[in-house]
Amino acid sequence: MSQSALATAAFGLASAASWGAGDFSGGLAARRADLYAVLLVSQTVGAVSLAVLAVARAEPGPSPSMLGWGSAAGLMGAVGIAALYRALAIGRMGMAAPVTALVAAALPVLFASFSEGLPSPMQFVGFGLGLSGVWLISRPEGATGRPEGLGLALLSGIGFGTFFIFIGQVRAPAVFWPLTAAKGVSLLLVVAVARGAGRLRLPKGPLPPLAGVAGVLDAGGNAFFVFAEQAGRLDVASILASLYPAATVFLAHLILGERVSRMQAVGIAAALVAIPLIAG
Repeated sequence: MSQSALATAAFGLASAASWGAGDFSGGLAARRADLYAVLLVSQTVGAVSLAVLAVARAEPGPSPSMLGWGSAAGLMGAVGIAALYRALAIGRMGMAAPVTALVAAALPVLFASFSEGLPSPMQFVGFGLGLSGVWLISRPEGATGRPEGLGLALLSGIGFGTFFIFIGQVRAPAVFWPLTAAKGVSLLLVVAVARGAGRLRLPKGPLPPLAGVAGVLDAGGNAFFVFAEQAGRLDVASILASLYPAATVFLAHLILGERVSRMQAVGIAAALVAIPLIAG
């Protein structure tokens, strides 16, 4: 495996771990507090974290085009994360997160096939295994009918898939400033929607610390994804990063006691087999 492929795999998997833990934290916080309050806190913490990293890294100011891509990505990311947190709050975490990941992974793969050329045959096999694994994870045993929160999970996947494509246009050395712009746009959108819904107000009780933790982890996942895409192909980075449901499902099982079905276990195994094939 080349150094570039190794870097893409490492950053992609780090992104998956960070996003998966962040989604679990955000979904759990949304069960305990108002969704808009959780989003405001998580997006604010995420934006501040990324700006601090940009300053600490002494990253040069981004070009207008990089800020534009970051802002467009932030708009779609806000749609994705709001829909996902709501889906996680009203449905099963073991269903909502994988469905979102399946849709989010498929869109960049299609885009990269046209913009970067087709991946290798072995990577194609890995993509198929990875997507199949995510789908199996999303179908718990005994599930019948339309699972609650499925529509929101699909909307979230479209938002995140478009986010992957847009933020994938960011080029080195730009990383943290475009991501800060993305978070800033997400925060403004959340404020606008909360105000329109008449829910832009201070929470009645203290917010769970998990809301801030979700913001930090989400920001970390974004940064790792950009590093992964800059080191390799968009589709490879997207598929690897979209394996984040494994972390969400694991934490839901470990902390909430949600059962991992046999079908989900097969899906997780398929995703594990897919990783080295995708990484090349």
